[in-house]
Amino acid sequence: MHTSLTDFDMPNEEQVHLAAESFRLLSDPTRIKILWALLQGESSVACLAELAQAAPTAVSQHLAKLRLAGLVKGRREGTFVYYTAADEHVRRLLAQALYHADHIDRDESATSPVSTHAPA
Repeated sequence: MHTSLTDFDMPNEEQVHLAAESFRLLSDPTRIKILWALLQGESSVACLAELAQAAPTAVSQHLAKLRLAGLVKGRREGTFVYYTAADEHVRRLLAQALYHADHIDRDESATSPVSTHAPA
């Protein structure tokens, strides 16, 4: 069936694997907060920890995984490392995920039954 479509194209195995790995890394709420903060500008581990409401050691571990996946970059200045989102692709990926989540949230709240009972 799909072979009859002239413009049908499947990604190769490496692309599929790398995309799945990126999604796996983005499946953690703390990592999403960290990435969103980094999309606003460069930041240190301490600042990210405060923004993500997480321990600096946990943020550091998250950043290491995100860096290995190519989603963030680090810049050393003396003993400090300042992080940024890797590129515009990360911004678009995260923005689309949050946009989709917002639509799901709005659709659910719009279709949720409203209680007609007065509070006690």
